Amino acid sequence: MSRFFPGVSALLALVSCASAPSQQAAVASASEAAPVLERVVKAEAPRPTRKEQVRRILPHNVRLQILEDGRTRSTASGVVVGSERDEQGGAVAWVVTNAHAVEMGHLKAPVLRVMVDRRGDVLERTAEVVAKGQVPDLDLALLRVPGLELPAAELADDAELELGEDVVVAASPFGRALSLSGGMLSQVEWDRETKRPHMVKTDAPIGYGASGGGIFSLETGRLLAIVEGYRTAKVDFAVQEQSYSFDVPMPGETFAAPSAKVRQFLQSNGFARLLKHAAPTEGGVAQAAGR
Repeated sequence: MSRFFPGVSALLALVSCASAPSQQAAVASASEAAPVLERVVKAEAPRPTRKEQVRRILPHNVRLQILEDGRTRSTASGVVVGSERDEQGGAVAWVVTNAHAVEMGHLKAPVLRVMVDRRGDVLERTAEVVAKGQVPDLDLALLRVPGLELPAAELADDAELELGEDVVVAASPFGRALSLSGGMLSQVEWDRETKRPHMVKTDAPIGYGASGGGIFSLETGRLLAIVEGYRTAKVDFAVQEQSYSFDVPMPGETFAAPSAKVRQFLQSNGFARLLKHAAPTEGGVAQAAGR
């Protein structure tokens, strides 16, 4: 004989009704958490590798050559800080380098060339100096390079100038193709009145012809400074009664003009429009490396 238990059905119904709001709440909670999880994933996106960052930095850099009568008189380096189109639609690049690197007053018929190395091929363009600072206080110059199309470097803000910052220096020492050296930001000198950086140093080694080269942050890829020169120590020695001497670059004594100086130089010479790529601003024996 079958028996009927009315309490069992009621209990099952009660359990079913009680569980429904919990499931809905769980679904709602998960949907609300989705944007939060998405934000966390975006915030923790992997940084570019060292190689990827270097690949981004390289296209901003060029090498310079001053010729007279077909002969090379001096070499230097430069960084593209602006890229525009002229009235005819042609490409124009704006390159920052050192003022001492483009000093041509002692030459009769100098020609200033900007060169870009592309896996064995060399792209050459003639440049003109459109602005030049007074050495040694403002050892910067701006070049206009018609017919050259390269991406402009982004200027770092003052807050990025921290001791120990990993950097890479891109330059063309000895007139050769672009080369890299690595190190860290070893010193920052701040102006007491303006509270802005006046000069920076790096322990990355450079050589003759690196003046005007760029010092870039490996973390952000931004331009931290423009190389001005390096300090040397004189070494003397004798061989078979003959005396010899030469200068040796001192580690940590590569000095440069910070991006704040570059920004001020462009603004004061009427080229503030080139700063659209720039980040906002926050509050031994010296030897030039490029001549």
